[in-house]
Amino acid sequence: MDEATIRLKPGKQRPVLQGHPWIFSGAIDRLDPNLAAGTQVRICASDGTFLARGYVNPKCVIAARVLTRVDEPIDAGFVRARVDTALALRRAVLPPETDAFRLLNGEGDGLPGLIADVYGNTVVLQSLTAGADALRPDLVATLQSLLSPECVYERSAGAVRREEGLASFEGVRAGTLPASEVRIRECGLQFLVDVEHGQKTGFFLDQRDNRRLLRELARGRTVLNAFSYSGAFSVFAAAGGAVRVVSVESSLPALDLARRNWSLNPTSVDAEWIATDVFEYLRQMQEPFGVMVLDPPALVKRRHDLDRGVRAYRDLHVQALRRAPKDAFVLTFSCSQHMSRDLFVKVVHGAAADVGCDVQLLRHLGAGADHPMSLAHPEGEYLKGLLLRVR
Repeated sequence: MDEATIRLKPGKQRPVLQGHPWIFSGAIDRLDPNLAAGTQVRICASDGTFLARGYVNPKCVIAARVLTRVDEPIDAGFVRARVDTALALRRAVLPPETDAFRLLNGEGDGLPGLIADVYGNTVVLQSLTAGADALRPDLVATLQSLLSPECVYERSAGAVRREEGLASFEGVRAGTLPASEVRIRECGLQFLVDVEHGQKTGFFLDQRDNRRLLRELARGRTVLNAFSYSGAFSVFAAAGGAVRVVSVESSLPALDLARRNWSLNPTSVDAEWIATDVFEYLRQMQEPFGVMVLDPPALVKRRHDLDRGVRAYRDLHVQALRRAPKDAFVLTFSCSQHMSRDLFVKVVHGAAADVGCDVQLLRHLGAGADHPMSLAHPEGEYLKGLLLRVR
């Protein structure tokens, strides 16, 4: 791929020097509109001083993404070094008896636009940008060399690809797709993952640490798992000694998968599976729960939906907190990238005030250590969570 050079406008180099991986179109001086999306470029200050290497898409607001601030070639060896570093981190931070994890987390691992999730012997990729697409063949070869997976499956879709002018793609990149769900282990517990049709890449890997926290809190308590999806929080609650677990989910296929995951982990804990809208369930809820998990899908998918999403989050917490008994724990989350952590706290506090509920904030929660983000890239934090206690 031919290399080109882009120059930033005077005074626009500071974010790059501080490590931010995105360069917006307004910061670039004379960006050639004829550069093909995904073209690798040298990024220079207005006086020609080298700043970084990355790739561009002249048609996007985020017109360039930084791969390295070292003047080095972006080739197969570069990709291999990035994956080697990422894999070493995961081996250091993953808990025992766990074979499912995020191996690459885009900008957080120095490969903007590339996601790789490992599920036992299967790896699921997401390529979100044209520049990431150009690096994908080297990534697939590296994964085969380092992990020897039975299958490398790609699930690349969504708004970012559309903005990049890319069509969606789903299919096998290497090996053979498993005939049924992949069975994984997380902290010794077993789960089935539908890598072809499941949410995200098949499983909410980012919630591992929060599921472990729930296991610590659940002993002797009744637990509500709202928006239960495949039931992972429910299984961890049972493993922690909950006396009763109620899982509420509107998707029948998801609830069926949750029941099967429950059956993989034998327990005598009383379980109830309710197929209904969570908001409606909470409005009619009579049972007081000692622990509530509120993990909805993104309620703010686009920036201009923020006001409507804020109202939805507020209503969710009003309904959940209005019958919360004294000493109840609440683990609540927002995976909406456009909902900041500060705003999320404000919304939850407002809901608690609306119903006269005195709530303590015990801990801020987020994604596990296999989902690293750069301190220079706060936009990389999408999962925000709070551990609350009702006083």
